[in-house]
Amino acid sequence: MFARLLSLDLPRSRILSALLLLIALALTFAPFLLPGVKALDVAAKVLVFIALVLSFDLLLGYTGIVSFAHTMFFGIGAYGVAISMTQLGPSWGALVFGVLCALLLSLALSLLIGLFSLRVRAIFFAMITLAVASVFLTLASQLSDFTGGEDGLTFRLPAPLATSFVMFDAGLPGLFGPVTVNGRLITYYVLLIAVAVIFFAMLRIVNSPFGRVLQAIRENEFRAEALGYRVVVYRCLSNVIAAAFATLAGCLLALWLRYNGPDTSLSFEIMVDVLLIVVIGGMGTIYGAVVGSVLFVIAQSYLQDLLRLLGKAVEGMPLLPALLTPDRWMLWLGLLFVLSVYYFPTGVVGRLREAAARSRQAKQRS
Repeated sequence: MFARLLSLDLPRSRILSALLLLIALALTFAPFLLPGVKALDVAAKVLVFIALVLSFDLLLGYTGIVSFAHTMFFGIGAYGVAISMTQLGPSWGALVFGVLCALLLSLALSLLIGLFSLRVRAIFFAMITLAVASVFLTLASQLSDFTGGEDGLTFRLPAPLATSFVMFDAGLPGLFGPVTVNGRLITYYVLLIAVAVIFFAMLRIVNSPFGRVLQAIRENEFRAEALGYRVVVYRCLSNVIAAAFATLAGCLLALWLRYNGPDTSLSFEIMVDVLLIVVIGGMGTIYGAVVGSVLFVIAQSYLQDLLRLLGKAVEGMPLLPALLTPDRWMLWLGLLFVLSVYYFPTGVVGRLREAAARSRQAKQRS
């Protein structure tokens, strides 16, 4: 039953299975296990990035398409919810309307980009998507009547998702004290359920006959064309599906933040983060999006705190306090990325699977 839920795409590594189970349990019970607001924000950010990276891995890891317009669809989802809730008010109808409008716009744009751009070589397609994303970022900044411009939009959600909403006065028992069941907690579990559905849906897609064709195109598009598959059609469909899931990830981000602006969902830094996560986790592995997102977001969120503690520990020593200041966290994050690529060239998931395969082969020989 569990194997069917995973579309027969099992982790194929005991260590990876244990790691994924630990991540799933940690995300499920994060509000009850982790203290403070920051920890819950980090857990929610991990969920949003899992959904976003899953959609991008369908393009890069499974189809071999390099696109820099992916954060544009992410931003469309966030702006769809933000604009709808601002203009129509905090109602469920406005929320559904915003999500549907964002999905329709993303599907139309991704189809147009695919039809007009995917016939060209990979580097030219990447440049086209970068140009389109830049244009959309400029429009989001300039159309201040709708998007709020550089200041963005702050909005309210329906009552059950509002922070002021409290379901139980007594709260539920948590590791660090009672946990209030309020709109924030309900929103977190909405994100968790949505990301779980996206994860299993993506597993089903990449392990379907459609997904096998995408992988064949990635390996050798000329051979796939010779076998009778229309490469451009499959690439367009992959682009459309990835855009739809990225839009849903943007909607989840807006739900959690209750705010959206150009830097929040359309920044090129987000695109760089997604690329890093795909490489760290492992391209062409759905599980890599989960592992990579957790490792990257935790490092990004807590590296400054760790450097602050280490800096205090080495006070008085030459050179080390200057290197271990929180201001240099980007330097250490870059170093960690270089080391991860060097020691895990196929990503964490790929390396764990390779080690498990070697272990099985050694047992069979003996």
